[in-house]
Amino acid sequence: PSFAVKNGNQKEQVVKMKQIILCGCCGKMGRVIAQLVENRDDCEIVAGVDLQAPVNPLSFPVYDSIEKIQVPADVIIDFSHPSCLASILTYAKEKQVPAVLCTTGYTAEQVQALQAASKEIALFYSRNMSLGINLLIELAKKAAHVLGDEFDIEIVEEHHNQKIDAPSGTALMIADAIAQSKEEAVHYMYDRHSQRKKRDKNEIGIHSIRGGTIVGEHEVIFAGNNEVVRLSHSAQSKEVFASGAVNAAVFLAGKPAGLYDMSALV
Repeated sequence: PSFAVKNGNQKEQVVKMKQIILCGCCGKMGRVIAQLVENRDDCEIVAGVDLQAPVNPLSFPVYDSIEKIQVPADVIIDFSHPSCLASILTYAKEKQVPAVLCTTGYTAEQVQALQAASKEIALFYSRNMSLGINLLIELAKKAAHVLGDEFDIEIVEEHHNQKIDAPSGTALMIADAIAQSKEEAVHYMYDRHSQRKKRDKNEIGIHSIRGGTIVGEHEVIFAGNNEVVRLSHSAQSKEVFASGAVNAAVFLAGKPAGLYDMSALV
């Protein structure tokens, strides 16, 4: 399938729709992405992967493993489970298909595996697909540089009561970015109740809240002497992440091997 666009000279140019394999298509994010793609004219989902059969019929076939998919595709979007990473990378390398990896909760070994795979195929990896979050990260890095060691840094993240991993991948993403921007080494403090001591100057506190249907709230607090600077981001809908994932997929299709992230889209 393709669609026509006009360039500056009003000539029509046929653009091929990007064909997507969606892993985790029956999950909450998968359903949001499927609905979003239905309303776009630059891409389509040609196959889905999920261990659970769809409750309602989908416009594309669903398989219980990615190995069973035989239809050609331009890119994979993964919003499934960390345990699926190995099979997705194997399939992507065999078929030479780029992949957008949106799943959180990867181990250090899994991150190393995807970094190694990016030498053979194009991979887009971000623990948060929101453009706003990635802007927040850049602002937090700038604030850490400007405010220096006189300000203590704390990160608070809030999510719905069904989220399994804590702290969120996004909170760690923010902390990692801040840590890389500082000259001295820092460490993360996840729990204070068991330690009766003053706050270490070279630490970043990370705190998790789980409740209700909170989509995603992240706040970075810079606390200094007699002043506090707060940077925050609030996701009102899962469509924020779905839109970022689809935009990343359209961008990644056809790209050379390498590891890409949201900085390529910002």
